[in-house]
Amino acid sequence: MNERTKKMTFSAIFLALAMVLPFLTGQIPQIGSMLSPMHIPVLLCGFVCGWPWGLAVGFIAPLLRSVIFGMPPMFPGAVAMAFELATYGAVSGILYKLLPKKKMNIYVSLIVAMIAGRIVWGIARYVLAGIAGTSFPMSAFLAGAIFNAVPGIILHILLIPYLVMVMEKAKLTLNK
Repeated sequence: MNERTKKMTFSAIFLALAMVLPFLTGQIPQIGSMLSPMHIPVLLCGFVCGWPWGLAVGFIAPLLRSVIFGMPPMFPGAVAMAFELATYGAVSGILYKLLPKKKMNIYVSLIVAMIAGRIVWGIARYVLAGIAGTSFPMSAFLAGAIFNAVPGIILHILLIPYLVMVMEKAKLTLNK
C-alpha cells in the first residue's frame, strides 16, 4: 500500500471515530460538549496524516455528523465547529511536520493548534451571529472556548501526545 493510500485509509478511520466518539459522552450532553470527543480524532489525523488530511477531516466531521445524526445542530454549531476542527487538523499537522521530532514539540503543536482552533471558532461564531442578526459577546467566547472547555483541554493534553508517541513508536505516523 502506498503512502497516499495509507493516509486516505487512516483519514477515513479518523473520520469514522469523529462520528462515533461523541456517542460515548452523548448521553450527558454537558459532559460530551466539555470533553470534545470529536476533536481527538481530528487532532490525531493532523499529526498522523498531515495537515491537508487533518484539515479535510476536521472540516467534514461536524458537518457530516450534523447531517447524519442532527448533532451538533448545523447552524451555528456545526458550521463554526467545521472551521475550528479544520484549524486543529491543519495546525497540528503543519507544526508536527516542521518542528523537530521531540516529545515537547508534540505538546507545542497540540497547544498551538488548540489555541488557533478556538480563535477561529470565535471568529466563525461572531461572523455567523452577524449573519443571523444576533450577537456573540466576548463572554460567550470565553465561556465556550475556555471555561466550559477545561475538561476537554485537560483530556486532550493528557491523551493526544501519548497516542502520537505510541503511533510514532509503532511507525504509524505518515506526516514526515
